[in-house]
Amino acid sequence: MKEIFELVNEMSPYLLLGFLLAGVMHVFVPSTLYSRYLSAGNFRSVLYSALFGIPLPLCSCGTIPTAMSLHREGASKGATVSFLIATPQTGVDSIIATYSLMGLPFAILRPVAALFTALFGGLIVNKFAPEETKMQTQTKVEEKTLKEEFGEIVQRGWGRNLWGVLKYAFFDMMQDIGKWLVIGLVVAGLITVFVPDTFFNTFKGNTLLSIGLVLAFAIPMYLCATGSIPIAVALMLKGLSPGAALVLLMAGPASNAASILVVSKVLGKRTMLLYLLSIIGGATLFALGIDYLLPQEWFTAPLKQLHTCCADGSSAFNIGATIVLGLLLLNALVWRYAVKKSDEGSCECESCGCASHKQTTVYRVGGMSCNHCRTNVEKTISQLEGVESVSVDLSTETATVTGSASEDEIRHAVESIGFKIEKERN
Repeated sequence: MKEIFELVNEMSPYLLLGFLLAGVMHVFVPSTLYSRYLSAGNFRSVLYSALFGIPLPLCSCGTIPTAMSLHREGASKGATVSFLIATPQTGVDSIIATYSLMGLPFAILRPVAALFTALFGGLIVNKFAPEETKMQTQTKVEEKTLKEEFGEIVQRGWGRNLWGVLKYAFFDMMQDIGKWLVIGLVVAGLITVFVPDTFFNTFKGNTLLSIGLVLAFAIPMYLCATGSIPIAVALMLKGLSPGAALVLLMAGPASNAASILVVSKVLGKRTMLLYLLSIIGGATLFALGIDYLLPQEWFTAPLKQLHTCCADGSSAFNIGATIVLGLLLLNALVWRYAVKKSDEGSCECESCGCASHKQTTVYRVGGMSCNHCRTNVEKTISQLEGVESVSVDLSTETATVTGSASEDEIRHAVESIGFKIEKERN
């Protein structure tokens, strides 16, 4: 427990700042920016997609439906893959947290590596897996312009915008990645306690073997960009090379079994193979560059300072930040996993005209794991012609749809962004 507490104490002020900045981006950056410039199958769309994705505070599970929604709304395959590779590797929160534990060189290299890997992936997809005939889903609303979105942000007023920032930063995001952050910290503590200090001495002088070992575990696993940091730190303290640690930070968040299956299903097997090739190749090249071309002191010195800092004790500010972070995490996780939503209440009258007496259908949606997933499913269904209202419940994994849209239309729309859906049987 001591090792976990020391890691949290060092990270907590930066994590709180990162969550806050993520909330600011969510509220004040119009979503139109992320879709209107990504449709062309050229270098510019791939570059824009990577640049848009790098600072976004989306975890891997949230990136999948967001990327599939972008593709459904017109983004090219290359731009979609670029977004899929760049976004989960970084984010304002994880960059700040990386700096807090691993130092400035790692904090700079993470977004740089994400950018170049995403560019490579998007360009080779455009080259070797060109766009096929694109199926457009009919929607009932036109996409808002940037001016309209900025106008809505201003009209909401500072009070609502501030509440939106705080709610997204310290409730929605903590629900999304809080579990994975806690798991990452626990795993880091277990590694620190149970893995022998000489474990990675076997791989000294054999960077490729270390990289291969890390890739074998990181590619199929789910690791969020922030939760992977303490694990990487713990492994480096046990002797893992900085390059192999970067592989964990890149490949772990950028891919997992779910994203591989979704990319294969929605974008095609060839695109999926190119997507994996980009992640593996980019991570390997950057790892070799770090281990053989850059001074190792750049990456090991911050860990020594971290050890010294922890040995000297934590400041009152850090302890206070840790307490605040712990309470916020507890609040978010309790709401998600312990507090079950009560039924909205079924109306017993015969002629009230409420939504329950219209064409209302409940669907079970598989694969949702965060609020970004829920939002994307809700948005996708709501845009279908004939849908009057839709409510998606993350805790019960259900979507309640009112309107005349057919079951096939709803199924096609939801499956196009990577989720499974079926009508709930009574």
